[in-house]
Amino acid sequence: MAGTCPVLCSSSSSFFLDYAIFASDDFDANEYANAVLAGEQYDAVRVLSSAKLVAPEPSAKEEISIAISKLTFGVDDVSKQIKTLVTNHHQDLLSQAASANELSGSLTSVRAGLTDLDNSLEKLRVKVRVPYQSLQANVSRLHKLHQASEVLRRTSRFVTLTRRLQVQMGDMDKGQIEDDRSNALNGHTLVPLDGSDGKRWEQDEDARERTIAKAALSIAELGSLIDDDILDSEFSDNSPRISLRSVNVVAAHVPYIEQAREIVTTEMRNMVLSGLTSLNQSLLASSLQTAYNLRILPEQVQSLIIDLSTAIEDQIRMTFDLTQISKDAAAKESLNSPSSTLYKSRVRTEPTNLTAPQWTAALWSHLENMIEQMSSCCIKVYTLEKVLKLKKDTVTQSVFLDEAMKVLENKPSATFWTSLARALEKHAWDAAKSSTFLQQTLTNGYPRLLRLFHEFFAKIAVHTDTTYIHSYQSPETVLILRALVNFESLYLTRSSSKLNESVGQAFSGGSRTPPGMNEGINIARTVANELDSARFDPLLVRAVAKNATSTLDMILSRSEGLVSRDRSALTLVGPTATPQQIINGSLATFLYHVWSRLSQLGEEHNEAVYSIIKPNVENIWAAYERIIDDLTTAIRRELGSIIAKIHRFDFGRSADPMAGMGGASLYMKDLVERLAFIKSEILSKFSIGDEKKARVMDLVKFVIKTFVLHVSIVKPLGETGKLQLTSDMTELEFGLSAFLVESPQEKRGGNLESTGADYKMLRAMRPLLFLDSPQLTSPQHTAGLPPLIVLHHILVRSPIPLAHSLHGWQESEYVRWVDEHTEEESWTLIDGVLSHWEKIRDSDGASSDGMEYVDLARKVLAEASEGERI
Repeated sequence: MAGTCPVLCSSSSSFFLDYAIFASDDFDANEYANAVLAGEQYDAVRVLSSAKLVAPEPSAKEEISIAISKLTFGVDDVSKQIKTLVTNHHQDLLSQAASANELSGSLTSVRAGLTDLDNSLEKLRVKVRVPYQSLQANVSRLHKLHQASEVLRRTSRFVTLTRRLQVQMGDMDKGQIEDDRSNALNGHTLVPLDGSDGKRWEQDEDARERTIAKAALSIAELGSLIDDDILDSEFSDNSPRISLRSVNVVAAHVPYIEQAREIVTTEMRNMVLSGLTSLNQSLLASSLQTAYNLRILPEQVQSLIIDLSTAIEDQIRMTFDLTQISKDAAAKESLNSPSSTLYKSRVRTEPTNLTAPQWTAALWSHLENMIEQMSSCCIKVYTLEKVLKLKKDTVTQSVFLDEAMKVLENKPSATFWTSLARALEKHAWDAAKSSTFLQQTLTNGYPRLLRLFHEFFAKIAVHTDTTYIHSYQSPETVLILRALVNFESLYLTRSSSKLNESVGQAFSGGSRTPPGMNEGINIARTVANELDSARFDPLLVRAVAKNATSTLDMILSRSEGLVSRDRSALTLVGPTATPQQIINGSLATFLYHVWSRLSQLGEEHNEAVYSIIKPNVENIWAAYERIIDDLTTAIRRELGSIIAKIHRFDFGRSADPMAGMGGASLYMKDLVERLAFIKSEILSKFSIGDEKKARVMDLVKFVIKTFVLHVSIVKPLGETGKLQLTSDMTELEFGLSAFLVESPQEKRGGNLESTGADYKMLRAMRPLLFLDSPQLTSPQHTAGLPPLIVLHHILVRSPIPLAHSLHGWQESEYVRWVDEHTEEESWTLIDGVLSHWEKIRDSDGASSDGMEYVDLARKVLAEASEGERI
């Protein structure tokens, strides 16, 4: 075949054009003949696409004979070409035939080898198959013997357990009969007549519980024997075990076992309920052991939790059932009204004005019953969980709680709390949404409702690990109280409205009638009352405190809007206080009394609660101080400027023509009048109690200190000037005494001695003016005076310039500088003045008249420094 390729490749292309349609794999002779007979074109679409040849299109007029002649000619042409190919390549064809003959010999030897292999395989099959079939039959026989032996063994065990169960059930029946007889003899009570009978009765009960547990174990094992259909893993065919129900002897006892199972299960459930009711952990442990032996412990625990949750949910639903509340209220009303002829209306879903008290009493009675039921169920759940946690199986040492958790998603207590919170939130709020009565009653009485839950937490605290105190709240208690968050929100809204209403009333007058002392006391009392109403609950009181912060913020914002800070609020021209000063005084009084009451809440509440409102209380105090401090600064500036007028007078003359007949100087009269104006017109607008006394005392001390400083630097100072200053001091004492008087009705002046060292300094200033120069360094003669005042007076008597004169300051600027710096700095300034004067004297060669005063000043400075070190 390889030799034909060159021949085919050398043929003319006309050959392919004429006969390509017949060489196609899809050529159909019948279809071609039909096309020729019909005179139609043959479908050449299926011709090789690579050649892109089209079949010859016979004309419709061409006769059939011509087509046949063409086919005949084509056949002859193809035959000739084949003969030519064979003739040209006969050597190749002969060599291929010889090769095929040699291959036939090789195939014959291979066929013989395959025949021998088949014979060997047959012999081997005979040697293996027969023993295998024999072994398979023996194995099957052995498997059946094992099955029979297993059935007999299980049957024997079944018979043994059945007999044991019959004995145990008999003991149970006997114990039940004895219990019934004992109850009948003792008057249907479980309390024995004497101690020995009671002990024997307890022993009988314990024996009966043990018998029930053993019977449960027997029943469980019997059940596993009967229903054991696991695969037999000892054999390769994985055939299931033969069920004992197919054994007639076993099948006959199955009804008895089922009946015994029902009896033991019933006894176990009764024991569980009895143990939970009486909280008898021993009885509950025995009943749970029975359930474990019956292999239904997880399902039994789950059923108990579901039953308790359902019971408490039903109780909650009934508590908020308006129909039931209406019936109870009507029943109480009928008891109070014995007449049976009264008209009974249909059951209402909302109370009338007359029946509202009865409905409210019925609702709170329902809530109290609900709390009792919640406490009972919660204690039962925790008792059950405690027994499950402590109880272990004596054989497997499996903890019962771990066994129960195979079915439960969470611990019994957690499951109970979750379901309780969900039911409480759902039913309480759903009922409140559909009833205005419930919503208003529970919102207004929310503290009472919280107290009921506090009683609930207190009752269960003995049996559970829940805690609800101010310092710590268990997650379970918080979860339950969150179920009441809707009522708490309504209560807080009402509380916030009450607080905001009090603020609105206080500021209702605006700037015409700003809030004062009464309004401040009322608002502070309202805030304190709201906090006091909620102080029994740590979470509620914090929520109320957060509400109070918004109220206090509102007070600050509205107060800041009314406070006047322009010049008219600080002017002291007189003769009366400006409207702005009156408004500021009233607002300061208002803020002070709000702060005064609220600052005491830190002693009434714990730190966690007070810390919530403490920043707001401090902000109120800061707002009050801003008003007072601005006014105090203006007063001090005004009084200081009046006292500074002392330097406008010449106290070195022999007589003061402006002083009059031995009276006070004009600046002192102006000072006394201004003090009277401040007291009667300015400070009288501030009703701030002891705070006002402290502010007045500070002003008095400031006036004394400022006056003494100015007097100490009056230069020149003659004898007449000294007498005039003495008169001014006397006038100042009278003015300050009148300034300290609290009430205009008091005839006696205020006690200036209460100012302490400042008053002593003022009193000591008089004799200082008339001391001899050597006495100025004596502590006995200058007692009560600061060293700076003595130093000033020494410089006044000497030719040495004062400090302010040396530095080019005004007297008021120097006094301000002394007030803002320490005494040591003032002494250093005086020492610098002395040193400067000594240098000038040495350089100018002046007389030594002033050295006496320098020595005196140096001595005073030395004593002052030594006293400071001591």
